[in-house]
Amino acid sequence: MADIDDIIAGGGIVFRPAKKKDNNDGGKVKTKAKKKKYITGAHGSGSARQKAKYREQRANRHKK
Repeated sequence: MADIDDIIAGGGIVFRPAKKKDNNDGGKVKTKAKKKKYITGAHGSGSARQKAKYREQRANRHKK
């Protein structure tokens, strides 16, 4: 009962966010879809080449 009384008298329980971990992965790419070859469609897949074409069109859409 003393614990409960301390919590009530102390103003309640304070929840803090977790501390951030030090992430030193060196900027590694974890999925194939984010690698340069896949983004540009250079690895030989027809669907990847088509997606790369659409990405390029979308990137150039509002350029004069």
